Amino acid sequence: MEFFSDDFTDGNALAGPLREIFAVDMTEATGRCVSCGDEGPVAGMKVYAHAPGLVARCPSCQQVLMRLVRGPGSAWLDLRGTMSLRIPMPAE
Repeated sequence: MEFFSDDFTDGNALAGPLREIFAVDMTEATGRCVSCGDEGPVAGMKVYAHAPGLVARCPSCQQVLMRLVRGPGSAWLDLRGTMSLRIPMPAE
């Protein structure tokens, strides 16, 4: 079974769809923890700001769900502790 093909575009094809997604209020998104599987809104995460950035932890098991660090002209978003995010989108 072939998983890859030569029929692809580069990551610039994500520009429009990602701009649409992150233009919404992300605190309303529902995330699922990789560690315990619990689901809840981003607004319900425990956020710690005592580091060089923000660290969001699962309110159920305390595992790190995401990290956000801002610098001059850049931001780094690490979501490796989040299995998925369901993002509410405005009606078209």
